[in-house]
Amino acid sequence: MAEIEPTDADLVRAGCDLRVALGRIVRRLRQDRDPGEPTMSEVSVLAQLDRHGAATPGVLADRERVRPQAMGATLAVLERRALVERATDPTDGRRVLLSITDAGRRVLVDRRSRNAERMASALAHGFSPAEQRRLIAIVPLLERMADLL
Repeated sequence: MAEIEPTDADLVRAGCDLRVALGRIVRRLRQDRDPGEPTMSEVSVLAQLDRHGAATPGVLADRERVRPQAMGATLAVLERRALVERATDPTDGRRVLLSITDAGRRVLVDRRSRNAERMASALAHGFSPAEQRRLIAIVPLLERMADLL
């Protein structure tokens, strides 16, 4: 039996439904944040630095798709809390590189662990094994979607 191709209307509807569902998940994860903990934006910057190494504020702004001024404000908070540190670029003394500190890594690991545990619990208690496998299989597709947006 031949597969039916989704129509443009199907894709638009799926895009809307996906946006709403992912928005609800993100909001629920954000609600778990205690006052004084890093925001999602701050955690995202820490994750970028942890994953890719030291970077300039401009590179971080591009990766996060925010204006340099917004990245500057985020970095100022992270610096004040000693979660990132500045250093002069050894190859170009005019540039500043930011890197994650050990304290920043601990915050990132703690945050990831707490959110991962919440997600794992929801998967374990709210979904059948077949549904769990389907959700696990879709993760790479969602990551690719994030890269394409």
